[in-house]
Amino acid sequence: MFLENPVNHKEQFGWIEVICGSMFSGKTEELIRRLKRAQFAKQKIEIFKPAIDIRYDDDLVTSHDSNQIPSTPVPAAANIPILADGCDVVGIDEAQFFDDEIVQVCNALANRGARVIVAGLDMDFEGNPFGPMPALMATAEYVTKVHAVCTRTGNPAHYSFRKSDLKDLVVLGEKENYEPLSRAAYNKAMKRLDGKKDTGSENKNK
Repeated sequence: MFLENPVNHKEQFGWIEVICGSMFSGKTEELIRRLKRAQFAKQKIEIFKPAIDIRYDDDLVTSHDSNQIPSTPVPAAANIPILADGCDVVGIDEAQFFDDEIVQVCNALANRGARVIVAGLDMDFEGNPFGPMPALMATAEYVTKVHAVCTRTGNPAHYSFRKSDLKDLVVLGEKENYEPLSRAAYNKAMKRLDGKKDTGSENKNK
């Protein structure tokens, strides 16, 4: 749970909230919801996303169900502090795509009194911690882990399974490239992929 109204009003520091989970789990939807509430309360907000994320729009943060909010695309985390100067609330989407400096940036913003809300994938397509997300989760006051629905079992899903054979860490895509899977379904899918690779190698050697 995250706190909107501090009990001790003499303390001037802000805080960090992290929203994490797999693809299609509603991370961006929750980020937009919190930011719009702050906007409704007439707080000064600014939203940032990595410049490489142009899946839906160059200048909008967009959830999978087409909920949108204006944002500022930035090429690196170092660009954020100046652009966020004077903001009460700072939102950051797809944080896993930023460089490690995003951790320092978020803490610096919180230290000067801003509420920082960060959304991102906690694991990559191989099931490993993704980029700066572990450090952000460790330094955040509040962490919310959201889950998708497994497309194969209907159970809660927290893995992002990549359907293609591409091995690059960053491959932008939607349902044509990824599907959310539960732990059991993900492990089965990965074993099938490994089996196909082994079969392919054997055929080449014949």
